[in-house]
Amino acid sequence: MGLFDGLLGHGSSVDPSDLAKRLDGVLIDGERVSFAFRVIRDVFVFTDKRLILIDVQGITGSKVDYMSVPYRAITRFSVETAGTFDLDSELKIWVSGSHEPVTKTLKKGTDVRGIQRALATGVLR
Repeated sequence: MGLFDGLLGHGSSVDPSDLAKRLDGVLIDGERVSFAFRVIRDVFVFTDKRLILIDVQGITGSKVDYMSVPYRAITRFSVETAGTFDLDSELKIWVSGSHEPVTKTLKKGTDVRGIQRALATGVLR
C-alpha cells in the first residue's frame, strides 16, 4: 500500500474479511481497494476509482448508507486538524452539483495529513 501505510494507526484499520462483506455488490469488476479506515462505526474506503463512505446508522447498525464519490466529482476538500482544546478533526469534501460539503468528524490522533494525501492522490490523477 505504500502511501497509505501511515493512516492505519490509532485503531483505525479495517478487518479485510469485514470489508469484503461490506463491499459485496458495491465494487465493480476490476475495482481495487487501495486503503480503508474506520472512524467509530463508519468506514472510509479509497479505491482506485472512487471514495466510498460507509455510514452505519441506528442503534443496531442494520441501516447502512453507502455514498460513492468518484474522484473526478470532488471539486475541493478540506482537512482541519485538532487543536489543543478542540479534540476532533474535521474532513469536508465538496462534490460537484452539491452546495453543502460532505462533512465527517475524525477522532483526535487520526492522521489527517495522510487522509489529505489519499484524497489528493485520487483527485489529482
